Amino acid sequence: MPLAQLNIARTRFPLDDPRMDPFLAQLADVNAAAEQAPGFVWRLRDEDGPGATGQRILDDDGLIVNLSVWADLEALRAFVVGYDQHRVALQSRHDWFERATEPMTACWEVEEGHVPTLAEAEEMLLLLRRDGAGPRVFPFSYRG
Repeated sequence: MPLAQLNIARTRFPLDDPRMDPFLAQLADVNAAAEQAPGFVWRLRDEDGPGATGQRILDDDGLIVNLSVWADLEALRAFVVGYDQHRVALQSRHDWFERATEPMTACWEVEEGHVPTLAEAEEMLLLLRRDGAGPRVFPFSYRG
């Protein structure tokens, strides 16, 4: 069954701060690679850019959003850890993003053809934060 995934992060600086330039410079390439990866289905995107940095969640302007759908968790994990440029970006994430003190990723199964909304993603993240990981919603790192 397809899997929706939400990944949010709190930026250390405003997106127009030059210290965010290295992150923003690789966003288009990483997103393009994701779209070509085996198992990729869909991702949220801004109308005017390579990512979804203009989208807001939890009524918080300091959070950026990545929301996508994959064929399954294995396909998502294969891209996240298997694509070199993404792996390098992950290793530098603390240059651009604050350390999380609560879950910032959520994964949940969706029906074939379903495109999750930000409201749905927010609901699933809040459910994970409230009830913890389980079969309905779980963090990316979940091994259930």
